[in-house]
Order: sequence, then C-alpha cells, then structure tokens
Amino acid sequence: MRDFKKLDIWKNGITLVQKIYEIAEQLPANEKFGLRSQITRAAISIPSNVAEGCSRNSQIEFKRFLEIAMGSLFELETQLIIANELKLINPIALDVTFSLIEKEAKMINSLIQKIKNS
Repeated sequence: MRDFKKLDIWKNGITLVQKIYEIAEQLPANEKFGLRSQITRAAISIPSNVAEGCSRNSQIEFKRFLEIAMGSLFELETQLIIANELKLINPIALDVTFSLIEKEAKMINSLIQKIKNS
C-alpha cells in the first residue's frame, strides 16, 4: 500500500480540482446540472483514482486506476474545450488549467510507463 498523499501526481490532481471549482463558478446557472457537474466530477475522479489505485496490492491494478485517471483527465480537457467553444468561460482562466492538465497527463503517463517497465 502506498501513501497517496505523498505523491506529486495526487497533489497536482488536488490543485487541478481547486482550479476547476473556480472555473465552474464562472459557468451560467443553467449549466449547474450540465457542464458544471461534468467538469467537477471528472476533475474529482483524477486524484480519487490515483488514491484508490494506491490501495491496490498489485502494480497491474495500480496501473489500471492510473489509466482511469488519465481517461478522466482527457474527459475534463474535452469538456473545458467545449465550454470555451461555447464562450461560457474566460479563456484566460483556461491557460493555467490547461497547463495543469498537461502536467498531470505527463506525470500519469510517466508513472504508467514506469510500472510497465518494471
């Protein structure tokens, strides 16, 4: 069992969740059960899956949860692109968020590759 709270990948995921909640506040009220709900759930799923993977006894299971986290990350990125295309959020706020997403994707991919090669 790993201590997920010590992993940079988990810490970055928590930072991303905080940023997503700030962005979600910018969305119109009529998106409360649409994009707002989708982006917050996808964001929360990222560090949650990292944490859950840490509880698993095998590297294969841990890798699977990292892959799920990556899927949630791509889902989140797609939803933010849609929100931006619909002009629902400030594009300047997205610059930092897309940087966090890119960083998290690299970290997840790096850890997946490390597990594959071990």
